[in-house]
Amino acid sequence: MSELPPLIAARGLVKRYGATLAVNALDLNVARGELFGLIGPDGAGKSSVMKAIAGVLTFDGGELAVFGQSLVSDAACEAAKARLGLMPQGLGQNLYADLSVEENLDFFARLRLVPPDVAAARKDKLLEMTRLARFRQRPMKNLSGGMKQKLGLVCTLIHAPELVILDEPTTGVDPVSRRDFWAILAELLAEEQMTALVSTAYMDEASRFHRVALMHAGQALAVGRPSELLAHAPGCMVTVHTEAQWPALAALRPQFAQLGALGNALQVYADGGDEAQALAAVDACLRPVLAADSYQLEAGEPELEDVFIAMLRQRGERLPDSQALTAAAPARASGGEPVIEARALTRDFAEFRAVDAVSFQVQPGEIFGLLGANGAGKTTVIKMLTGILPPSSGVGRVAGVDMRGAGRAIKERIGYMSQAFSLYLDLTVSENIRLYAGIYGLNRARTQARLDWIVDMAGLHGFEDALAASLPMGLRQRLALGCALVHQPQVLFLDEPTSGVDPLGRRQFWDILFTLARRDGVALLVTTHAMSEAEHCDHLALMFAGRLVADASPAAMKRELTAQRGPLWDIRCADPTAALARLRAAGVAASAYGNRLHLFAREDELNARVRPLLGADARCQLRPVSMEDVFVERVTALEAEKPV
Repeated sequence: MSELPPLIAARGLVKRYGATLAVNALDLNVARGELFGLIGPDGAGKSSVMKAIAGVLTFDGGELAVFGQSLVSDAACEAAKARLGLMPQGLGQNLYADLSVEENLDFFARLRLVPPDVAAARKDKLLEMTRLARFRQRPMKNLSGGMKQKLGLVCTLIHAPELVILDEPTTGVDPVSRRDFWAILAELLAEEQMTALVSTAYMDEASRFHRVALMHAGQALAVGRPSELLAHAPGCMVTVHTEAQWPALAALRPQFAQLGALGNALQVYADGGDEAQALAAVDACLRPVLAADSYQLEAGEPELEDVFIAMLRQRGERLPDSQALTAAAPARASGGEPVIEARALTRDFAEFRAVDAVSFQVQPGEIFGLLGANGAGKTTVIKMLTGILPPSSGVGRVAGVDMRGAGRAIKERIGYMSQAFSLYLDLTVSENIRLYAGIYGLNRARTQARLDWIVDMAGLHGFEDALAASLPMGLRQRLALGCALVHQPQVLFLDEPTSGVDPLGRRQFWDILFTLARRDGVALLVTTHAMSEAEHCDHLALMFAGRLVADASPAAMKRELTAQRGPLWDIRCADPTAALARLRAAGVAASAYGNRLHLFAREDELNARVRPLLGADARCQLRPVSMEDVFVERVTALEAEKPV
């Protein structure tokens, strides 16, 4: 791969939008046959780089060559476009809503001048590979988010491009569809010897790529294999297991700049790579305030997102600081009656049952996660529990009151941050806050006090007179959270609150939620597609096709999966594509992760069935089970029992 000239070569690439420097002297090489990732938050410059490479956006400085040709003229850009495929950001943005799956594919084949016989054969192959063949006649607008993205991919690939450019293809897609998308892409790249340039804001997707560039403020902070990037900010992640989270957090904050809550544990990033020193430093902070038998410490390797944040911190970037929020003593309620309760909650829409006899409870001060693929029924459950939709049967109780007959008084104790709408974008920050305060009947003095609190909580100082539409996504979401909290509710419902938010903003958001739960005793019900965020929850409920199919803590769900399937193995070998084909032919369920393989197996099965198919050079290492693994395995098994 490295002996050939790069397929993409950028030197000192610059792109400006007025006074904004979107791409800042970027150097980048992408080799032929690579799956290369641009990873970074919104505004990092990823889309601008990709559009320039695709020949659809001019650049203001530096050099850019694709397929060995400099993109200095319209003719050169047009020549490059014929040999590549571009899939823009957004679910189905390159598709036509009223056309069927097959009609969309036929349209793109004609647009790309693919001969009819070639187009027909390629269409059949791509539809079969993506399992869209039986949905040929379904209109695009009636597809799920994951199916839209798979259709967008095959339309991008219909003319067999040498280079495919995919701009955040998995944003807003549920974990099963996301993993399915990556598996299909890896298989296509291996079969057709294509090169792929893919952007993502999900740091946990880095392991899918051969190489990645960590993007921030238009620059590449680091470029290399995912495993190599950990060395750019050497450190150790120490997990603190303790019931006394609050005093532990207060004791650790003065010493460690990078830490946060993760469910019933705390995670502390200690600079430097020595595990023994990291454990000793954390223990020295905790020993004066906690009994020796009240906490346990565990050291491990940090995730790429932790390293990314450490790199920003070492460059002098200001990290989110919620120390003021956590300064007061905790007043978390404990015991007593649940504040959210669903009893056989059911909702029908004509002949379609969206929610089927769902039951669960949420205690005061608990962070409760409601998980499920697109269309599982999560949002419908929230709408019934907030009184927006009446249930067809069953009971939804909040703060001890049946929501079917709840009056204004009970609704004033509930905060709701919806997936689709929470802010008036043509109003300023202050105007949005004052509007919500007026809706909830706050007087002038209390409105001003809550406005000041929200501005502090959300880090909005200096933005009070800015339109909500002009705010970065992370600030906008924190403003929406503030508006949902303006009347100090006892219960808060959040429907995918961090979708599209960058890693720094997402961490600050969860720090705020942790404070609300642990200090103020607010009960939180959260839906999310980001499985790394599910780790923040005290308790989880997994929905599938309107039913509740699992209800336990994250740790319990992981233990159950390991007991059923065996541990998770990370496998490195010389030819992972060929090894994957041999494993699948032998009936072993495995998946591609960049240049590695993942599979569940007990050690005796690994030695007897798997190792002989891998080759003598293969290395198998145990890998911790994640909530994404749990989600995908459970939902995939359920889909096999009840196909879509």
